[in-house]
Amino acid sequence: MALPSLYLSQHSHSFQNAKVLIALEYGRQKLTVVDVSTPSAGDSQANLPLRRLPAVEADAGSCVCGASAVAHYLVPERMRGSGSKEAALVRQWLSYADIEVMPSSCAWAFPALGLMKHNIQAVERAQLDLRKTLQFLDNHLKLRTYLVGEAVTLADIAVTCALLLPYQHVFEPDFRKPYVNVNRWFMTCVNQPEFKRALGEVRLCQEMAPLSREQGPGQLEAVGAEPGEAHPEDAAGSGAEPVKKSAAQLKKEALKKEKMERFLQKKMKEQQQKQPEKKAKDDKKEKKELGVITYDIATPPGEKKDVTCPMPDSYSPQYVEAAWYSWWEKQGFFKPEYGRRISEPNPRGQFMLCIPPPNVTGSLHLGHALTNAIQDSLTRWHRMRGETTLWNPGCDHAGIATQVVVEKRLWREERKSRHELGRQRFVEEVWKWKNEKGDRIYHQLRKLGSSMDWDRACFTMDPKLSTAVEEAFVRLHDEGVVYRSTRLVNWSCSLNSAISDIEVDKKELPGRTLLPVPNYTEKVEFGVLVSFAYRLEGSDEEIVVATTRIETMLGDTAVAVHSKDPRYQNLAGMFAVHPFCDRKLPVVFDDFVDMGFGTGAVKITPAHDPNDYEVGMRHGLEFINIMDDNGFLVNVPEPFLGMKRFDARKAVLEALKQRGLFKEVKDNPMVVPICSRSKDIVEPLLKPQWYIRCSEMAKMAADAVRSGDLKIIPEMHLKTWFNWMDNIRDWCISRQLWWGHCIPAYFVTVNDPVVPAGEDADGRYWVSGRTEEIAKQKAAKRFKVAPNQISLRQDEDVLDTWFSSGLFPFSIFGWPSETEDLKVFYPGTLLETGHDILFFWVARMVMLGLKLTGKLPFKEVYLHAIVRDAHGRKMSKSLGNVIDPLDVILGVSLEGLHAQLLESNLEPTEIERAKEGQRADYPNGIPECGTDALRFALCAYTSQGRDINLDVNRVLGYRHFCNKLWNATRFTIRSLGEGFRPESTVQRQSGESLIDCWILSRLSHAVELCDRGFELYDFPGVTTAIYNFWLYELCDVYLECLKPVFASTDEKAARMARNTLYTCLDAALRLLSPFMPFITEELYQRLPRRVVQDPPSITVTSYPECEEYNWRDEELDCNVEFALAIVRTVRSLRADYNLTKTRADCYLKCLDQSTAELVSLFTSYVQTLSSCKSVTVLVDEDCPPGCAVAIASDRCSVHLMLKGLIDADKEVTKLRNKQGEVQKQIAKLREKMSKTDYCTKVPQKIQDLDEEKLKQCETELLKVEEAMRIFEKMI
Repeated sequence: MALPSLYLSQHSHSFQNAKVLIALEYGRQKLTVVDVSTPSAGDSQANLPLRRLPAVEADAGSCVCGASAVAHYLVPERMRGSGSKEAALVRQWLSYADIEVMPSSCAWAFPALGLMKHNIQAVERAQLDLRKTLQFLDNHLKLRTYLVGEAVTLADIAVTCALLLPYQHVFEPDFRKPYVNVNRWFMTCVNQPEFKRALGEVRLCQEMAPLSREQGPGQLEAVGAEPGEAHPEDAAGSGAEPVKKSAAQLKKEALKKEKMERFLQKKMKEQQQKQPEKKAKDDKKEKKELGVITYDIATPPGEKKDVTCPMPDSYSPQYVEAAWYSWWEKQGFFKPEYGRRISEPNPRGQFMLCIPPPNVTGSLHLGHALTNAIQDSLTRWHRMRGETTLWNPGCDHAGIATQVVVEKRLWREERKSRHELGRQRFVEEVWKWKNEKGDRIYHQLRKLGSSMDWDRACFTMDPKLSTAVEEAFVRLHDEGVVYRSTRLVNWSCSLNSAISDIEVDKKELPGRTLLPVPNYTEKVEFGVLVSFAYRLEGSDEEIVVATTRIETMLGDTAVAVHSKDPRYQNLAGMFAVHPFCDRKLPVVFDDFVDMGFGTGAVKITPAHDPNDYEVGMRHGLEFINIMDDNGFLVNVPEPFLGMKRFDARKAVLEALKQRGLFKEVKDNPMVVPICSRSKDIVEPLLKPQWYIRCSEMAKMAADAVRSGDLKIIPEMHLKTWFNWMDNIRDWCISRQLWWGHCIPAYFVTVNDPVVPAGEDADGRYWVSGRTEEIAKQKAAKRFKVAPNQISLRQDEDVLDTWFSSGLFPFSIFGWPSETEDLKVFYPGTLLETGHDILFFWVARMVMLGLKLTGKLPFKEVYLHAIVRDAHGRKMSKSLGNVIDPLDVILGVSLEGLHAQLLESNLEPTEIERAKEGQRADYPNGIPECGTDALRFALCAYTSQGRDINLDVNRVLGYRHFCNKLWNATRFTIRSLGEGFRPESTVQRQSGESLIDCWILSRLSHAVELCDRGFELYDFPGVTTAIYNFWLYELCDVYLECLKPVFASTDEKAARMARNTLYTCLDAALRLLSPFMPFITEELYQRLPRRVVQDPPSITVTSYPECEEYNWRDEELDCNVEFALAIVRTVRSLRADYNLTKTRADCYLKCLDQSTAELVSLFTSYVQTLSSCKSVTVLVDEDCPPGCAVAIASDRCSVHLMLKGLIDADKEVTKLRNKQGEVQKQIAKLREKMSKTDYCTKVPQKIQDLDEEKLKQCETELLKVEEAMRIFEKMI
C-alpha cells in the first residue's frame, strides 16, 4: 500500500517546510515526502486541491494545506495543548507566528539572502518590529522554559521556525544580546533531537552579510507591498506567484491580527508608558524620565562594564543594571576569601548568614524579594565594614510541592501516574525536572542583585546534605529522641501522605457552603451542624449529639458528657447503641465537654478527631479507623463499606432519617482544613509514623532566649516563641512520598521461632543505620541472634522537608565532618526570615542545632513583616493582587497581567474577579522601576511590625529618586572637570565656606544615622537618612549653592567646593550601596579615585564610619535650617503671586541686630535658593511699600517687592472674581451643613470632608483678601 504524501516547496530557505518537517519528526508518521513547485495538470498530485504548500494527504482525495494546518495535523495530540485552555494558547501562538513574526522575519532576512529587493524603510520597520517581538518574548519566557506548558508544543515549533532565518542570518551577537530568555529558549528548542533531525545543526549569525540594493534573479517583491499583494507563507516558502486576497479575507485577517495584539501585547512597552493626554511639554518630560536606554557595548560575561562612554541623559534601569553582576561574581567579591584567608582571624569580625532556602519549584514573589532585599543590604553592609562575610545560598527540595508538580507534568505529557511509572523511574523524572528547572530561582536571585557566594550553593538533596540528614536521624533514633508511634496525622487523600500544619490552609466558613473537592464531580456541603440521637441500651431514652462530619459516626466508640452536667448524671455506667451495628458506646464523663454547646453531649470518634483521640486515650476507648488512604470507608457495615467519604456523608444522613434518629441540620460557622498543595479536605487519620520528642529540645531553645544567648527581634514575637516552646507537641517527621530523603530505618523480621513477629507500630522491631549492614548488626545484637537470621525492610516513607531544612545552618558546611567551613562559619551570626515560619523553621533549627552540635545555629533572629497589597489585603491570585517582582523590575502592561491569570489554576469566575482587581490597582499596568528602586522601597517599608502594605507607585517614586542621583552625579562629574584629583584621604580643609561646612555636617549626621539604623535593624531609619541627605540636602540645597561658585572666577572657593562635593558624593554612594548596588556601582566607577590602590568595586569599598566622618556641627545645622525656613517662605510668596519666572527684590526684617548678623551670613545662599533679584537685611529700617509679607519665624519676616512686577489693576480684578467664587463655595457649604437633618443623614466621613473643605475655602479667602489689600495700595 502506497504511503500518503507530504508535499513541500522547493524553496531553499522555507521555514514553513521546517515547521512541517519538525512536526513530522514529533509525530513519527510515515509519509512520502515530495518536493514540488506548483503542481501542473500533468502531475500525479494535480488531482489534489493543493491551494498552498506545504500540504499533506489526509485521506484519499483530500488534503490539508498550509504550514500551520499541516503541522497541527502531524503532531501528536499532546503537542496541540493539554486541555482546552492550553489548546487555545497554542492556537494563539500559531497565529502570532504567522501574522506578527513571519512577515518581519521575511522582510529583514530575505534581502540579506538575496531573495528580495532591499527596501531600506521596510527593513528598518522589520527591525523595529522584531525588537518589540523579542522583548515581548523575553518577558514571557523569563519564568518559563517553553511558550505553553512545561514541554515543547506546536507553539514553540511555529515561533522558532518563524525566527529561524533571522537567528541564522541577521541577528548578530550584539543585536540578540539583550534577549537572554529568548536566546535560551531558542537554543533549547533547536537542540531538541526532533529539531536536529529536521534542521540539522543550527548555527547562529556572527556577522551579517552586506545588504545588496540590486535586485537579483529569483528575488521576491513582497517587502513593502500593500496588504493583499502577497501572503507571508507564499513569500516564505511556496515559490508560487503571490495570491491576491479578497476584501473579506483581508478583513478576517485584520480582525485576527487585532485579537492577537490584544492577547499577546506585542507593543507592551508602548502600552506601559501610555498616559492620559497632557500638554506636549509634559509628554516630552515623562518620556525623558521613563525612557528605556540599553547598554549596547559588547561586554563578555564576567568582564568589567565599559564606563568610559558618556553618561546617558537620564537614568534607565536596563542600562544601569547591565553587565555588573557577572563581573562581581567573576571577581569573587561575594566570597569570604576575597582579600584574605578565612582561617585567619579578622580583627573587624565575621558575618555569616544562610538564606531561607526557597523551594526548587518556586519562582520569585514579593516575599522572596523582601527577604533578599533585607538580607543583601545587611550582607553588603557587613562586607563593606571589612568583616569576613558569607551569605550562603541554597535551595530546598520541597518534597510535596515538587512531587505534585512532576506528577501533574507526567500526567499532562504522558497520561501516566507515578504508580504506573514506578518509584525509581519517577524519582529519576523528578531529578530530570530539577536539573531543567532548578536554577530558575537562582537566576531570579541574581536579578535581584543578591551578593551570595554561589560556589557554596547547596541543594537539600545533595550528597553532602543527605549524609547530614541520615546522620541526624540515626543519632536521634539511637538516643530515643526519634521514635515510632501510631497517632493522628493531617492526611491528604489526594497526595496519599501526611502533611505538616504549615501545609494546611484554614478556610473560614460563615455557614452552609458548597466546596469543590478533588475526585468529586459535585461540590460537597460544609458549614452545617447535624443533630441525631443515639438510643440508650435497655431504655426508651435517647441522647442527642451533633457533628459537622456525620460520616464519622460510623467510627464512634463513646458518647461524652461533662462530669458536672446535672442532665446526665443518671447515665453513669450506661451505654448507647449504635444504629448500624451491634457496637455499644459507653457514656463517659470528661471535663473537655462544653455543657453550653448544643445538647452538652458529644459523640467520640477517637480515630478521626484530635480532641476525641485525647478522650479515647484517657478512657481507654476502642480506636476504629473507618477510612483508607484514598478516603474510602473501611471497617464499617454495609451499605457504607467501600463508599467515598463524602458520598457516605449523604448516605448516613439518609439512613438516620429512615430510622427516625435524625433531629435537625443548621448552619454552623466553622473552619475547614484544606491541603494547600492538593486543595483536598484534610482528614485526621491514625497512622504509624516517626516522631521526634521535642519537650527537652524545646526547653533548651526557650532557655536560650530567656538567658539572652539567642536574641529575637522584634521582641513582639517573644510571646509566640515561648507559647510554642512551652506547649510543644512531638513532631511527626514521616511523609508518604517518593521524593525526599529516604528514612534510614528498617523493620526487622527475625527468622527464629523463639522471637515473635513484630508489628509496624512496635518501635522495638525498627532499627536505624547509616547502611543496611550496620542496621542488620544492630538488629542481631538487639534480638541476640546471628546476622544471617535477620531480614530487613526499609521504611518506604521519606522525611519531612522541614527536617532537612532544620539542619541547614550546619549541614551546608559538611557536618558531621569537621570541615574548615564548619569550624569558621558555624555558628552563624544571624537568621533573617518572615515571622510566619518562626516555629516551622526557626525553632526547629535552634532545637536541632543545640541537640546535634551543642551550639546555637545563630546569635540573633530578625523577623521581617509580611507583604500585603496597597489596601492591606493578603496577596491572593483570586484577588489579582499577587505581584511578581520581575514585573516591577521590568514593567508589564495591564494586558500582560491579565495574560498571567490565564495560566493560573483559577476558575473562570475567579479570573474575572482578579482582572477587576488588576484594572483597579494597575489601570496602566506596572511601569518599569528597576531592581534598585524595588529593593530600596521594600527596605524603606520594613518597619518592625507584622505587615507591609506595598504600593507600586511608591516604588516608581524611588525610580525617580534614582534619576535624581543620576543627574546629581552628571553635574558633579561635569563640575569636577577632567583633571580633578581628590585628596588622598578624607579630611576637612581650612577655608571652607559655610555651606561646605554645613553639607559635611549633614553627611556626618547621615553616616551616624545609617550606622545606628543597621545596628538596630531599623531599615526605614537608614533609607530615610540616605534619601533625605541625597534629595533634600545635597541636591536641593548644596548643589544649587555651588552653581554660582563654579560660575565665578574665585578658583580657591571652587577648588574647596570640588573637594567637598567629591567627598559628599563618594560617601553618599557608599551609604546607599547596600540598598541600590547597581546604580551606585555605575556612578562610583565614573568618579575619580583618591589613590590608585582603592578597591576596584564599591561592593568591597569601606562603608563610611562615624570616626572618619566626625564633622557634625549642630549649631551650624540650626543656623542653616533657619536660613532655609526663610527660603521656603520666599518661595511660598513667589508661588502665591505667580512670580515663577520673575526675580523680585527681597527684604528680610529681623527682630534684633544679632538675628540680622546671622541672616547676613546666608543672604547669598537665600538669594540663590529663592531666585531673588536681591536680598536686603533690615532691623530698624522700614521696608519699602508695595511688598507682600510673610512670617518666616518669630525673629524674621519676609517682604517681597511686587510693585512694578505685576499689573495691580489686573490682579485686583482677578482676585475679586476669585473672591466671589470662594465666597459662593463657602455659602453653599454652610447652607448644606446648616440643614437640620445634616448630622443624622450625612455619613460622618462626608461631614469630615465638608468640614475640611470649608476650612480650606476660608483660608483661601483670607489669602485672597490680603493680596487684594496689598495690590490696592499699589494703585
